[in-house]
Amino acid sequence: MERVALIIDGQEIRTRRGATILETALENKIYIPHLCYHPDLKPAGACRVCLVELDSGKIVTSCRTPVREGMVVKTKGPELDNVRRPVIEMIVANHHMDCRNCLKKGQCALQKITAYMKIDKKGIQQDLRLPVTGLPVDDSNPFFIRDHNKCVLCGICVRTCHEIAKVSAVDFAGRGDNSKIAAFGDRAIAASQCVSCGECVIRCPVGALVLRNPEKPLQYIKSVCPYCGVGCGIHLGVRDDRIVHVRADAASTVNSGNLCVKGRFGIGFVHSPDRLKEPMVRVTLKQRSAPDAMRPLKNAGIRVSGSEHFRVASWEEALGLVAENLKKYKRDEFALIASTRCTNEDDYVAQKFARVVMGSNHIDTSARLYYSPNIAAFRRTGKCVGFIPSQEDSGGFPGAAGHNPEQIEQAGCILVAGADISRSHPVLGLKIKNSVDHGARLLVISPNENDLCRIAEKWLTPYAGTELALIMGMCNVIVEKELFDSAFTGMYCRNFEEFRESAGDFSLGRVERITGVARDLIEESARIYAAGKPAAIFWGSGITQYARGTDNVHALINLAILTANIKYSLALNPLSEQSNALGACDMGCLPDYYLCYQPVGDRDIREKMESLWDCKLNPDPGLTLTEIIDAALAERIKALYIIGSDPALTVAPSKKVQAALKKAKFIIFQDMFINETAKYAHVVLPAASFAEKEGTLINTDGKTQAMERALEPAGNSRPDWAIMSELAKRMQSKGFEFGSADDILSEILAVIGNLPERIGRFKLFPLQYTPPADTTDTDYPVILTSERDLYTDSVMSEKVEGMRKLRTEEYVFINPRDADDFDISDGETVRIISRHGAIETEARLTGTTPSGLVVMNREKEKINQLLNPVLDAISGTPETKICAVRLEKIRRSKKREKRSKVSAAGGHV
Repeated sequence: MERVALIIDGQEIRTRRGATILETALENKIYIPHLCYHPDLKPAGACRVCLVELDSGKIVTSCRTPVREGMVVKTKGPELDNVRRPVIEMIVANHHMDCRNCLKKGQCALQKITAYMKIDKKGIQQDLRLPVTGLPVDDSNPFFIRDHNKCVLCGICVRTCHEIAKVSAVDFAGRGDNSKIAAFGDRAIAASQCVSCGECVIRCPVGALVLRNPEKPLQYIKSVCPYCGVGCGIHLGVRDDRIVHVRADAASTVNSGNLCVKGRFGIGFVHSPDRLKEPMVRVTLKQRSAPDAMRPLKNAGIRVSGSEHFRVASWEEALGLVAENLKKYKRDEFALIASTRCTNEDDYVAQKFARVVMGSNHIDTSARLYYSPNIAAFRRTGKCVGFIPSQEDSGGFPGAAGHNPEQIEQAGCILVAGADISRSHPVLGLKIKNSVDHGARLLVISPNENDLCRIAEKWLTPYAGTELALIMGMCNVIVEKELFDSAFTGMYCRNFEEFRESAGDFSLGRVERITGVARDLIEESARIYAAGKPAAIFWGSGITQYARGTDNVHALINLAILTANIKYSLALNPLSEQSNALGACDMGCLPDYYLCYQPVGDRDIREKMESLWDCKLNPDPGLTLTEIIDAALAERIKALYIIGSDPALTVAPSKKVQAALKKAKFIIFQDMFINETAKYAHVVLPAASFAEKEGTLINTDGKTQAMERALEPAGNSRPDWAIMSELAKRMQSKGFEFGSADDILSEILAVIGNLPERIGRFKLFPLQYTPPADTTDTDYPVILTSERDLYTDSVMSEKVEGMRKLRTEEYVFINPRDADDFDISDGETVRIISRHGAIETEARLTGTTPSGLVVMNREKEKINQLLNPVLDAISGTPETKICAVRLEKIRRSKKREKRSKVSAAGGHV
């Protein structure tokens, strides 16, 4: 990098060409007063405080003036002071300078400037009096406070929201003395389009934006956000064995110093009073000894039958009871449901426990509900695309997908299908927006409008469930117009000619009739994708949660193979919803695969695993999650070990799952919190949170990241791997003598190093379109689909009070034309009726929801009551993304009745 020499205040400095004077000065510990500058933002030069004098005598803003060879700069002096001082004095005069009681005390840029310039705050405010009436403080957000009276109008929050958060929730409003920063319509911040990411708060130089009840950490511990699959790097600020602050890891390539609301403010669940802290065992009413034994269940709102209760037990008693009962139900009578939020080390021990100790391959996770079609399609393609890269790419596990997240911003084209990424994976959504800013062409396939649709070059809106026909229509365009990479397909594809012939079934006319998407738009989108090298595809549950989910994924893989984009590591990006869904699969928490997708049914692989684990293994592939439920209902599976999951609510149909749990002879429930599934348990074991253990996670990019322990486990809780290891030893099984997560990681790497890596030529998949299993008719004329709420994500967010306050109320969003057909008005309570059940909720009319589609925020407990899903025959994933429904009006909401009465009386509505 070319460097230049200059002199600042008599000090000779060398710095990079292109740097500004202010950047150079601050890097060399030379203070120049400034208010509107922040290193993460483009310089604005608005505050006129960072003025410096050049050797020519010219006074310039240092934040916007680049250095040049031989430049001589003065940062202080009488002339500068004469220009700078009036600016600061006017700011001080209009600023509520109650520094002693300000939450920003000691960290305020204005406080530092006034001290540096020796400005008499009290004298100024006596001469230039403040307005008698201050502006109201906005405390509507549960995580931070906005105080306009302390705002200096530097614009950092406005620029942060526009440049970094990409939301533009606030801007300058008013003129002259009435100028301020405001949300649209001067709404309270919680009622605006603000996403509560806190990016503006951490950059505000004064007390205008401050965290509620801030505490100063004594140390920071490196960790990984436990929510979605992005796996943002974080530092946990700890004081007195409590997390008092969370900051982003600026060095992480995953999130580049950014966080969403959950990562920054959603970690409070670790200290929830509802945490499980002691083992509990089920007893009958006659055996109950502790009158408050049911308190943890009552706090969680769980109802347990009157004749059965739980009491606190010691680990000795609880594990003894588990070991005694599990000895009765080995091999095919036992199943284990592992967690997609546990570490790789936890999940490795879980699947090893099931296979080695219990002799069962009945092991699965909630990833079955949305992620399994990705695994099935990748495996059937012929090469484990995205699942077996180099160890360098995957951070050490040659079973994980992998690319550098920074590569996203270098993409020529991005196709997003079946995912509202700004809600489900917000920080990844920022990277996609940055890529668009850098020139990437964005294509979005989504029946319903979402955030990325607004910036997409092409937004394709197929009827829900017809995505396969649309994608294959794009493939047909690429083949017919010879936009494919002939050299690549000739060398690396096994069946191109067969595929070429089958793609003809998806003529643009037929695809337009099936999907409702105009043929010209399909062709234009196909051409954009074929020309945009490198091109990346991201997809979510809107592709996978169908009875043909695996075929939907095959269609996307076909696109990448035809255009040779598949040779780029960023080509195919299935989105994992939980923090370690990919890691759980990589670790072998699957009924038909060991670690790194080595087939259970392969005799050579099984013998290799038997040698590594020094045991005999069950040769038969196990049951998937939904098959485990069926087997428990049929009383073939008698014992269940459920870790960090809530199948009673998350697996549809809920009534069937609950009936299966009732029939089980013995259930071990292991988690941080009580949930609906826990009430069926015979033993409840308290698990440590992510902050209370060390280990590794694999994010949706396939990057393996380490977490350090920040806290001691709450109460008597223990890491999941430690619980299962101790249980294995009590059942006289060898190979579980782990003393730490590092011991487990060493074994994982040793096992992986002895497994073959299977690589072959790519296979294009000829596909046929069939409609979704649940289609509309005259009785059920509209399709219901679900979308994710930004503030709702499992029991963890439920235990954070601020998240509960911010989350969207439960509505069903309806197009006004459909509302007219059902005689439904905005705000009325409606009954949603499917072929399998009914629920009630409030209606919201919106033109962003297309006619024929109604949308609910994802509430598993309610929506699952409407479903009896058909399974994908290949992956076993249930079709839960859509179902056919009708709507019935029940009554007007109280709010609407009140508005109607006011209107009738001649008042304002």
